[in-house]
Amino acid sequence: MSWQPCDDPKLGDARACDLIEQVIVPRARDIGGFEVRRALPAAGRQMVGPFIFFDQMGPSEFLLGEGLDVRPHPHIGLATVTFLFDGQILHRDSLGTEQAIRPGELNLMIAGSGIAHSERTSETDRRVGGRIFGIQAWAALPKAHEEKAPQFAHHGLDELPRIEGDGKRVRLVMGALYGETSPAEFPHPSLYAEAVMAPGAILPIDPEYDERAIYIASGEIDIAGDVFGPGRLLVLHPGDRVSVLALSQARVIMLGGEPMDGPRHIWWNFVSSSKDRIEAAKSDWKTGNFAPVPGDEKEFIPLPEWP
Repeated sequence: MSWQPCDDPKLGDARACDLIEQVIVPRARDIGGFEVRRALPAAGRQMVGPFIFFDQMGPSEFLLGEGLDVRPHPHIGLATVTFLFDGQILHRDSLGTEQAIRPGELNLMIAGSGIAHSERTSETDRRVGGRIFGIQAWAALPKAHEEKAPQFAHHGLDELPRIEGDGKRVRLVMGALYGETSPAEFPHPSLYAEAVMAPGAILPIDPEYDERAIYIASGEIDIAGDVFGPGRLLVLHPGDRVSVLALSQARVIMLGGEPMDGPRHIWWNFVSSSKDRIEAAKSDWKTGNFAPVPGDEKEFIPLPEWP
């Protein structure tokens, strides 16, 4: 669900309306005791920069013996960007990758022409229980890279730039910000960063990218006199420098980049500039033409029978 903030008198003065183009309220759903809130795609907004899919995972608590079980499934034409605030996920894919992702780290899987992967809680973590809280985003690939060979990269805590001071800590996940550049390689100008802010801290967001948004994962923030709580994606007008004031301990995600080279078609886990390519991917998954996921070959998510 989304709306234009200028049409809602509760959202405040004209200046804030000039800064914020759209406020998106994620759609929440429960997938077996695990809540996901989807902010992108939304009505009136398919992408922000290359980011075409944006899910908040949790926060959720797992009982002893339980955990996350996303069985092997396929992707084409996108990159998965997984970043956790709490908990741990074990990633396996058809390239043979087996990689745990922990808070503050980046898993970047570029699907390209096709990849399958699974996301689970490890057996070790199931024995002690735990939490899961984080973001998984998809970034659409430029047309020239949609059929490139799949790749996987993991960047640990020590690799991602961290900018601290004045009551805030910013971790740069993708792109460039505040004079720092992330080591993550992605074939389109992009921004993705986490900011943890103490009450009273101010986060400046410069208009370095044409498309930008702020997602409030926790806490309350103020922009030009308007107050926004958790679970809101604020799409910013291009060209304006925006200052975000933390009213409480807050965690926000900054995302964006340059506009993508045209709209994309989305069906299930497939993203492409071509409908025919999506039809081919559907057939490939249904007939078993994707490579299996080593170490997780016994199960898979079947192709949905949607129209």
